[in-house]
Amino acid sequence: MDVLADVVSAMRTGPATSGRTDIRAPWGLRFTQAAGATFHLVLQGSSWLLLPDGSAPVAMGPGDAVLLPRGLEHSLVDHPESPVVEFDPSVEVYEQGSGARSLLLCGTYLLDRDRPHPMLSKLPEVMHLPADPGRHRTLHTAIGILGEELDANRPGAAAVVPALVDALLVLILRAWLEDRSCPTESGWSRALTDSAVARSLELIHAEPGATWTVADLASDVGLSRAAFARRFTEAVGEPPLTYLSRWRMTTAARLLRDHDRPLATVAKEIGYTSEFAFAKAFKRDFGIAPGAYRKQLAVSGT
Repeated sequence: MDVLADVVSAMRTGPATSGRTDIRAPWGLRFTQAAGATFHLVLQGSSWLLLPDGSAPVAMGPGDAVLLPRGLEHSLVDHPESPVVEFDPSVEVYEQGSGARSLLLCGTYLLDRDRPHPMLSKLPEVMHLPADPGRHRTLHTAIGILGEELDANRPGAAAVVPALVDALLVLILRAWLEDRSCPTESGWSRALTDSAVARSLELIHAEPGATWTVADLASDVGLSRAAFARRFTEAVGEPPLTYLSRWRMTTAARLLRDHDRPLATVAKEIGYTSEFAFAKAFKRDFGIAPGAYRKQLAVSGT
């Protein structure tokens, strides 16, 4: 079980949206708060990312990627002093200036923001991954291919681009976590690289409905109960069974969203012996009964 891929899959609530933006200096684009995670790739040229809180501008060059996990309002500009206009995703070529050209790919990943996974909720507001030739080759190769496909507009690009955009979310998250991997610090970068913690997460994600105990998980990863519980809690930020309960509810929400299985079947898949017990636990976590939650999603179209 690939825990990172499983978390991203569970948190996504719809397809990514993205658009090519071809623009010449001087230029500035303002992006409003998004209902998901906003991303930008600088395929050609350069850009500055500005935040409304007045924090230091982030300089971006060719091949750079930036992800704003909570869709924070921001601006992209060719220079921090350039005037800005509202970004319009339907506009591919802006006629703001006649100077140096920049080619951008801007988009949004729809994510469950009501009950985010702790891996995502603890990310910073802005994640900037510069185009370092010595690191994250897969990510930067994908960005390079995207740039070629969007600039050349060759046959098949309409199939290639969406697939690469979908993959980018995992590639950006993986690169960010790898850069911060440290065995002595807490956090999900450690959780995914600590062999014992990572293995226990794989077990939980592979079989969320199993009757796991702390002793079972500890035995499976070759640690004492106390040592395992301590390592897991330090890395993940909560005890093993608390995380198990969280993941069961996250899995239930995904099943309700993506499938039409009976509630009793969903309850059994995530480890509940009765539909009533499952419904009570789900309502405690989500504030709504599972049947009503499914109907709500159907009405909203998510």
